[in-house]
Amino acid sequence: MARAVSEIEQEIRALPDVEKERLLRALLEELDGPPDAGAEQAWLDEIQRRSRELDAGLVQTIPADKVFADLRAKLAQR
Repeated sequence: MARAVSEIEQEIRALPDVEKERLLRALLEELDGPPDAGAEQAWLDEIQRRSRELDAGLVQTIPADKVFADLRAKLAQR
């Protein structure tokens, strides 16, 4: 007979944080499915492209404080 989800939840909540994290990672990996074959290379290519743009002065950075302040302001309007 299958155990109730609430019973499983109670057991999980009683675990040490390290074990909860390990379980969460395993479940997320299972839900995500296999990694995309070209994802890592695509991210490396994107990072290099953006780095070249910054070095060449083609783009301008925005300080994180401003980005977060703008986001907070937009969320406050909701």
